[in-house]
Amino acid sequence: MRVMERTFREQLFFLVLCLSVLKGDSRYIENNEITKDELYSFFNSELKREIPEELMYRRPLRCLDMVAVEGQFTFTAERPQLSCAAFFMAEPNEVISVDYDSVDIDCIGGDFITVFDGWVMKGEKFPSTHDHPLPLFERYVDYCDSGSLRKSVRSSQNVAMVFFRIHSAGSSFTLTVRKHTNPFPCNVMSQSPEGSYTMVIPQQHRNCSFSIIYPVEISISEFSLGHYNHLPKRSMPGCAESGDFVQLLGGNGIDTSKLLPITDLCIAFTGPTHMKIGCDNTVVRMVSSGKFVNRVSFSYRLLDSQELQTIKLNNVEDFCFNN
Repeated sequence: MRVMERTFREQLFFLVLCLSVLKGDSRYIENNEITKDELYSFFNSELKREIPEELMYRRPLRCLDMVAVEGQFTFTAERPQLSCAAFFMAEPNEVISVDYDSVDIDCIGGDFITVFDGWVMKGEKFPSTHDHPLPLFERYVDYCDSGSLRKSVRSSQNVAMVFFRIHSAGSSFTLTVRKHTNPFPCNVMSQSPEGSYTMVIPQQHRNCSFSIIYPVEISISEFSLGHYNHLPKRSMPGCAESGDFVQLLGGNGIDTSKLLPITDLCIAFTGPTHMKIGCDNTVVRMVSSGKFVNRVSFSYRLLDSQELQTIKLNNVEDFCFNN
């Protein structure tokens, strides 16, 4: 268990290091002072508890930051910071609101604060443009464009981020981050390398993805598509033609449209069905025509180093190690 926890922490730290090459809207991360211990503290269960308003968690915001707790965060520039980003994450059944409490920046001089509905990492976006309910331009909300007209921005899923650029030392802003229950979660980025989840699309024409940014074993325990409930278990080519199907995807980015398909499922069954996927990102994606109630239940766990070595010999997952 200690080995798995250590591996999770190492991979999480590696993820944040990868953010140093973050690219979005021509904005790049440059220098930051985040430490490994500070990053891990954001995921501490003690900090994630519900906190009354008068006891709200408060701390400075860093130029490159990862936040998994509710609270109030203040960034004050000690020097020009031209390429900064803060990544926010909530539980799978939650969305995130970002409220501007106070802002003292020079919009005319080129400063900006932009909330993005999702994550951008190495030029890729989650959720992808194919799976998000809003067009891409509506997912960027710039404070300098909207000003006091829009002091609160809410995400469509359990992740969001803020890009910001500050030219003058002493300029600052304060944000309050809150989490809200989402009764119909769709696109989810998992906080943990192990857990279970049930994805349901109730007669809605939409695509939903559950993204696990670790190499894991997926166990599908239940799979039900309204138009095939009477047929036996099997996986077959040409599922996309049915309009309702589930994909297992793998790869080393976060944009589901750029991941490689491992298998498609479009025949309902009751599991379990197991599959080990040695990619940096493993995704369960459901495509729904909106004509039926579609459902898939699955659990996942982190693969250990020995399992990863074994998977390297498997031609199906070989692309995870070569890209």
